[in-house]
Amino acid sequence: MATLFHAYTLERQLFSKPTARALAILDLLMAHPHKAFGLTELTRTLNLNKATCHAILSTMTTYGFLIQDERHKQYRLGPSIVAAGNAAFAQFPALEYARPELEKLTSELGIGCGVIGRSAKHLVLLANYGIPKPLDFPFQLGLRLPNTGPLGATFIAWSPAKTLEAWLQKAQPSEFDDKLDQRLRIAVIGIRARGYEVTLKTQAEQDLEVALSNGRLNWSLEQQAQSTELYREALCSEDYHLNRIEPDRMYPVCNIAVPVFGRGSEPELVFSTGSIDGSLSGKQITEIATQLQSAAKNVTLAAHSASGLDSQPPSSF
Repeated sequence: MATLFHAYTLERQLFSKPTARALAILDLLMAHPHKAFGLTELTRTLNLNKATCHAILSTMTTYGFLIQDERHKQYRLGPSIVAAGNAAFAQFPALEYARPELEKLTSELGIGCGVIGRSAKHLVLLANYGIPKPLDFPFQLGLRLPNTGPLGATFIAWSPAKTLEAWLQKAQPSEFDDKLDQRLRIAVIGIRARGYEVTLKTQAEQDLEVALSNGRLNWSLEQQAQSTELYREALCSEDYHLNRIEPDRMYPVCNIAVPVFGRGSEPELVFSTGSIDGSLSGKQITEIATQLQSAAKNVTLAAHSASGLDSQPPSSF
């Protein structure tokens, strides 16, 4: 307990409010790529002091991270962010080949598709294609979800045993839940065996949609983090993963996801469908998953070829 308290205290001590304010501005503009914001709207949406906000905006504009329109005095993302994005882009070689594959797939399926990356703590929506309203949940560009069970199972299914155990442990509430542990282990085994993940619509998803929608009027990184963690916790008590798929049975599917491999033996990215209207039969699920897997395989092989890698990626297709 003392160790956990120390870790929590250290994390709080290292938290920088000025940095968080600047990141909140970037986060808001990133989530609204086609919209410019004036100073008044930013201060209201981010709940910032006007003088503080103006100082941050001026500094970020000076160094090219933002651009201010001279006529309307509104701010949008600047060229330095593009440079930063391209530098980050290089960390995900497979992403370069994703666009044509997923644009083709969204046209064929009539369903939006997204690309998800991960860090130690988060799952992040890096790109989306074929989404009529890209800011509608859950496909808000840059959306971060906890990289903790039951979320992120497609990544974990091809991870080492040590990583799996840590993922399972972090998913646990204060008192160990044997049923949750068993349910997550079964889900991961199923995903690895069939090569893709299927999740179901839940009340937790609906609650998160409301929370994120409310957040657009009062943007807060801490509030988003709290909302997504509550979402993750709620999923632990719901039937989230579909483990057995019968061809003729109908299922209220939320997402279908497949791994995309890069340089290593673990998934570098995940391709996922958007939220699906209505229900799908088991046969339809398999057909969509097969098309997603084909796109992922093409991207994986293209990335391997471009990188001069002779080894084949792990089999999941």
